[in-house]
This record gives sequence, structure tokens and C-alpha cells, in this order.
Amino acid sequence: MYELGSLVEMKKPHACLIKQTGKKANCWLIKRLGADIKLHCQNCQHELMMSRYDFERRLKKILD
Repeated sequence: MYELGSLVEMKKPHACLIKQTGKKANCWLIKRLGADIKLHCQNCQHELMMSRYDFERRLKKILD
């Protein structure tokens, strides 16, 4: 199960590119848990919030 500080991968990658590989980034850090979940992109430092329902639908796997 995911918790605060977990790294997760979503079904769709983020639009930012990783400079070394040229692939789209898809590693997110969970910064806030509640009715909404706040995610932080590990590549470009972008933050977004989504409802827990949307997060659980879009979650692909937990990385740690």
C-alpha cells in the first residue's frame, strides 16, 4: 500500500522529458494524503493534486 513519501508510477507518463534518455518521466513522490493526493514529479518538480479515486484509477505500481 502507498503512504506519505512513497514513489509511484502512473499509467500515463508526465509530459516532461528525462534529459539523459529522452523518455517521458513517470516517477512521482506522494507529498500529501487525504481525500485529495498531492504528487510531486521527480524530474521537473511539478506538483499536482487529484482526488483519491482518480489516483487509485491511474496508479500503475508502487516503486518502493
